[in-house]
Amino acid sequence: MLREMPGADLEDLLANASMMDIPAGTVVFDENQSCKGFPLLLSGSIRVIKAAPNGRELLLYHVLPGESCILTSSCLLGHTRYHARGVAEQAMEMVLLPASAFQNLIGTQDAFRSYVFNLFSDRLTDLMQLVSAVAFQKLDQRLAHLLASKSSPVHATHQALADELGSAREIVSRLLKGYAEQGWVKLGREQIEITDKAALKRLAEP
Repeated sequence: MLREMPGADLEDLLANASMMDIPAGTVVFDENQSCKGFPLLLSGSIRVIKAAPNGRELLLYHVLPGESCILTSSCLLGHTRYHARGVAEQAMEMVLLPASAFQNLIGTQDAFRSYVFNLFSDRLTDLMQLVSAVAFQKLDQRLAHLLASKSSPVHATHQALADELGSAREIVSRLLKGYAEQGWVKLGREQIEITDKAALKRLAEP
């Protein structure tokens, strides 16, 4: 996307941009914070979550290298504050473009405008699938789908899986124990070996 910009415009843009190294676990943005600029992720990943007052979390989406955060785009376009939290899953590098540069690029650069709105389109599809899963699928189906989508062994705690599903650790642990009793998985310390992915996929089917 940036390669399609005229050389002089790109030089001006990067001259005003900030290069940032962010440690894993850092809260990149939080609810009700104002938006400081438009991030372009170079490495690492961001987990965007919606947190409830009781501490439970629901994973909305991940931001990966080559992507940006549509929530940030929405805040910049609508001049609003964040409605969710972004946490660095891994140590990450990103370029932060000033808000003024974002507004200018949206108005003048077709490639940048297409990049932003294509991200909106892709992410909206993801969020609609999430809404459908939360509204119409049981938790055991959603957990089975999550496990079946990952490579074995799955290196994750029960709490991490619960956070990704927006549920409680105790419920996820109980479901995993049931899967283990049926021979679908083997439970270890902070890892889960998938022994019957076909069975998990059958359970996950609507």
